[in-house]
Amino acid sequence: MSTLYLVATPIGNLEDISARALRVLREVALIAAEDTRVTRHLLSHFAIATPLAAYTDAYQRQKAGRQDRVLQVLDGGQDVALVSDAGMPGLADPGYELVQAALAAGHAVQAIPGPSAIATALVASGLPSDRFLFVGFLPRKVAERRSLLAELADEPGTWIAFEAPHRLLDALADLLAVQGDRQLAVARELTKRFEEIWRGPVSGALAHYTANPPRGEITLVVAGTGRRRNQERWSEARVREAIGLLAEEEMAPSGIARVAARLSGWPRAEVYDLVVRPEAQLH
Repeated sequence: MSTLYLVATPIGNLEDISARALRVLREVALIAAEDTRVTRHLLSHFAIATPLAAYTDAYQRQKAGRQDRVLQVLDGGQDVALVSDAGMPGLADPGYELVQAALAAGHAVQAIPGPSAIATALVASGLPSDRFLFVGFLPRKVAERRSLLAELADEPGTWIAFEAPHRLLDALADLLAVQGDRQLAVARELTKRFEEIWRGPVSGALAHYTANPPRGEITLVVAGTGRRRNQERWSEARVREAIGLLAEEEMAPSGIARVAARLSGWPRAEVYDLVVRPEAQLH
């Protein structure tokens, strides 16, 4: 059985590619690439001579033909690697359609893990990472962008999006108007020489990038509400009761605050204040 390999490639620093990824790129019969010019530079750097074929959604008719070519190679018993310009293929690009077609044709599909702007930006953002949502690129049109931001306004977990530098200020202005001045991280040029991660409130990011026009690839990491959608906010008495029960389990104050906040719909900072200062009267 032939295999379609989904190979993660560097998002900036070429040293981040894995030995396994390099081996697979050398061994497959064909590499299907989002942009052959970008991938050819990568292959040249590592002296890999595997044939390349374009696979992009720029033109729907061409994409169908290119998908057929990949399937023909797989049907012939040879393996194929799918790569995007950077990171893991299939995320915010048409790779998932090729995966569906390969699976439907009875071929194996295997991911070769590696660099990802999504995971890199999230863990470096300083925002909660236990629950997150990736929404791809923010819509270009104002009405569509604001509609999506409104849908995300009650998202409990951290959410992540890609944005182009020339649209960043508009996106931040819409974010401030729709969701308020919440915390976020603007990750720019990750793993590259001029990497920057700006952390703070939306209003601060808007001021910073108004004074310092952004360049390069951008990943936005935005704080969620921290509570479940439509979650009933507990009374203070109920929160104190939960704190007492968790304390009996000999949990650390930070752990008590984290669990009680998630259950109660209260901000973690307020719950922590009750944990360490039981005499406090917050409401």
